[in-house]
Amino acid sequence: MAFVLHNSLFTYLALVPLLFNFCYCFNLKLLNVSKLDSGSGWSSARASWYGNPSGAGSVGGACGYQNAVEAAPFSSLITAAASSIYNSGKACGTCFQVKCTRTASCSGNPVTVVITDECPGCDSQSLLFDLSGSSFGTMAISGKENQLRNVGIEQIQYRRVHCNFAGVSIAFRVDPGTNENYFAAAVEFENGDGLAGVELKQAAKSGGAWLKMQPSWGAVWKVDLPPNYKPPFSVRLTAGGNSRKTIIADKVIPANYKPGQTYRSMVNF
Repeated sequence: MAFVLHNSLFTYLALVPLLFNFCYCFNLKLLNVSKLDSGSGWSSARASWYGNPSGAGSVGGACGYQNAVEAAPFSSLITAAASSIYNSGKACGTCFQVKCTRTASCSGNPVTVVITDECPGCDSQSLLFDLSGSSFGTMAISGKENQLRNVGIEQIQYRRVHCNFAGVSIAFRVDPGTNENYFAAAVEFENGDGLAGVELKQAAKSGGAWLKMQPSWGAVWKVDLPPNYKPPFSVRLTAGGNSRKTIIADKVIPANYKPGQTYRSMVNF
């Protein structure tokens, strides 16, 4: 999970009473303008950054992607989201464009980031995004990444967009707790606007019923298996948003699968 602990935030809180002559008892949520639309599809919010200045925030984060956050296609361009956006993990793997224009070091160019983590304290601090150091710096003019990161908290514009991981198929990271009675996996790299549903079926039994999986935590989906329910498994995915398109990753979980391993499909939305 991401926690906002930047010096600039405390400096800001210390200066506010001097500038406006009121006490610390004001409601920070009154300053939240994240719901105001600019009229061009963009909304305004405040964003901070965390972790290594040129890194991926934290390893894995609350969505359960583990070290995949550093590698392509995420490539460290990720963000932790305030709980109001994270939505108990339903936003994991969804994409947003962010940009900044108010600070001299801002380029104004949009950067696409993926939600891979939760920032539990962001809502109370009127922040919507706690970006990785890489994501925050990428909003800057080339060569001024550190200058922008030194700001700490920046007013940004953001909008939700469809993910498009060109040339990348969906992967399934089998949860370490999986066993012959229980199956769970994190779904990674889906294009589009997230997932509305995930189902599992024995690939060896044609015409069998699909087992509806339930959200477990982050990007992990789970299901209790009937007796003698043996792999290989196929997975049927239903796209989120207005699409509701379905695709099948046929026999993506092999008969000799191992918990903790990642298995790549041949499909994506």
